[in-house]
Amino acid sequence: MRLAHNPNALETLRSPSDDAPWRVLVSGCLWGQPCGVDASDYGMSAHQPPWLHHRRVEIVPFCPEDFGMGTPRGMPDLHGGDGFDVLDGRAKVLDEHGNDLTQAMLRGARAMADTALEHKVDFALLTDRSGACGTQVISLGCRFVEPVQYRRGVGVAAAMLLRCGVAVVSQRDFHTLSVLGSKVDEAFEVDAEALDHHQTAWVKQNLP
Repeated sequence: MRLAHNPNALETLRSPSDDAPWRVLVSGCLWGQPCGVDASDYGMSAHQPPWLHHRRVEIVPFCPEDFGMGTPRGMPDLHGGDGFDVLDGRAKVLDEHGNDLTQAMLRGARAMADTALEHKVDFALLTDRSGACGTQVISLGCRFVEPVQYRRGVGVAAAMLLRCGVAVVSQRDFHTLSVLGSKVDEAFEVDAEALDHHQTAWVKQNLP
């Protein structure tokens, strides 16, 4: 399930402790790994919620695109549907040159799900807008074609995780991340004014 869309699910998460920390699967770029298409982390490591570094959290970083396609690589974008459509053979993943990366993306998505199950992660924190890891917003077609088109939906790896029963959350789901932080350490206060990505004005106005 997507935690930001199921706030009651936050109550079902086990409480992390010093002896039994949360095991959190994190998109590689978000953890600072140089696994982006340009062999950078896109600057994503600057946007980590601080509680990821708490002693009650154990990080399992993974980049499905790097696993399936290597780094650097072309920009893998969804054509014809979302991640679930790719899993079911109704949509494809193409790079900016039209190369079909569908099978490579599926290979990386399966490996990410296998890693999540092997480590028995409590949930996954993923990079939104990614064709692999998006959990709230994904692109429609190539991101190098202006104007870039977006839709609500999930990427291929996120869809695979969800089908395997792994809960996911976006790095832009600020309210949910705030609640998660308060569960890690009572010193973290929940930001009552924070919004999850689907609650923001941009998403509501542009992606009805």
